[in-house]
Amino acid sequence: MFFELVYDKSLAQASYVIGCQAGGVAAVIDPKRDVDTYLQIAKANNMKITHIFETHIHADFLSGARELAALTGAEMYLSDEGDENWKYEFPHNKIKGGDVVKLGNLNFEVIHTPGHTPESVSFLLTDKPASSKPVMLFTGDFVFVGDVGRPDLLEQAAGLKGTQDIGAAQMYDSLNEFAKLGDFIQVWPGHGAGSACGKALGAVPSTTVGYEKIRNWALQLLNDKVAFSKELLADQPEPPKYFAMMKKLNKVDRKLVTEVPQINNLSKADFDQVIASGAKVIDTRPWQDYAKGFLKGTLSITNNNSFSTWMGWYINYDESFYLIAEEAQIEDLTRKLMRIGLDNLAGYITPAQLEAFESGNLASFEPIDKAAVEAARAKGGTQIVDVRGAAEFKKGHIEGAENHFVGKLDKNLDKISKNKPVIIHCQSGARAAIAYSVLTANGFDNIQNYAGGWADYIG
Repeated sequence: MFFELVYDKSLAQASYVIGCQAGGVAAVIDPKRDVDTYLQIAKANNMKITHIFETHIHADFLSGARELAALTGAEMYLSDEGDENWKYEFPHNKIKGGDVVKLGNLNFEVIHTPGHTPESVSFLLTDKPASSKPVMLFTGDFVFVGDVGRPDLLEQAAGLKGTQDIGAAQMYDSLNEFAKLGDFIQVWPGHGAGSACGKALGAVPSTTVGYEKIRNWALQLLNDKVAFSKELLADQPEPPKYFAMMKKLNKVDRKLVTEVPQINNLSKADFDQVIASGAKVIDTRPWQDYAKGFLKGTLSITNNNSFSTWMGWYINYDESFYLIAEEAQIEDLTRKLMRIGLDNLAGYITPAQLEAFESGNLASFEPIDKAAVEAARAKGGTQIVDVRGAAEFKKGHIEGAENHFVGKLDKNLDKISKNKPVIIHCQSGARAAIAYSVLTANGFDNIQNYAGGWADYIG
């Protein structure tokens, strides 16, 4: 048997290539959208991708199943569980719990594991030449290392009321079935630490059924359904705005993008037109560089592992947008945007071009320190805004601070004062820089950034 984990750090998302070497055939589970990765793996190992599996209709990334099928001719095997709201609307092979799909000498048994979503399935793999017993379980967003999938995304992100309580009850029942599996079975989940699909995901890539019975908080509460549901729904991170769009795009027919697009570098005349049009321009430099010289109206979203998530909060799917980024980073940034379906990247300029094009027009700011925050608090008359998530704020915050989450800040501008000094902060600087750029772009000129944030304040 051939096995390879493909891990996208930008979304903490795992996909898998599993092959029968005797037959020269392979399957991909939960592929990301830039599918050239899988084509390269298959070619390097003399295998043909013939099967594509999905564990559920994903909310956090745009699946590449259809792109991969279009390029390889592979068959897609997708869940037919759940009601009419949970049916894929394009041609595929329908699978239900109890079905077995064969790949050469490998068997994939479908297990219906609702909870995170009603149609969620897991795949139990048996490597027939080696053993008659199953060896691996691919759980998608059902069971993670140390955590389980949250059932509240539809209610929180898409406004489907009542679904989170139903999902919590289904998760409880699914976990009781999971606990009956052999302790030796390896568990390979769809996400790791950093994903918004749970609240306590572990950083190691895999686990076992037995280890999760001992370690996972959720499996310690399988004798109390009420306590389980309460804990499962408590203090989940804010679901990113783009999740609702992912649910739609992963379900309906859509345009396929089968290769990474080439992005145009803009001339000064082009960039002048972009600025005049009011289009969104995202500055992807480290926020410290942004602070030293930025163009007012641009948003600071640093190219790191959180880039996709914050772009999903601030970019609409029907608008063109532009980047400020080094040329060497454009392919990486384009891939990250592809993975959540943000396909309207229309051009970029480099930091050197920014300085050349906008010489004399760049603003700057100097972050303040803890002493300045304490002095402002002692004097009074300053609004302190904590832009972390609600669960983080609940655990501890500066006395008198208000909590306005950075992802929703542009919808809560009326809650930020323009008449008195405002100090913003997050945990350690990155989100506060986004918030500073959002407020500055919206005409606030009274903002100070406490870049050290809560980590510095309690340090």
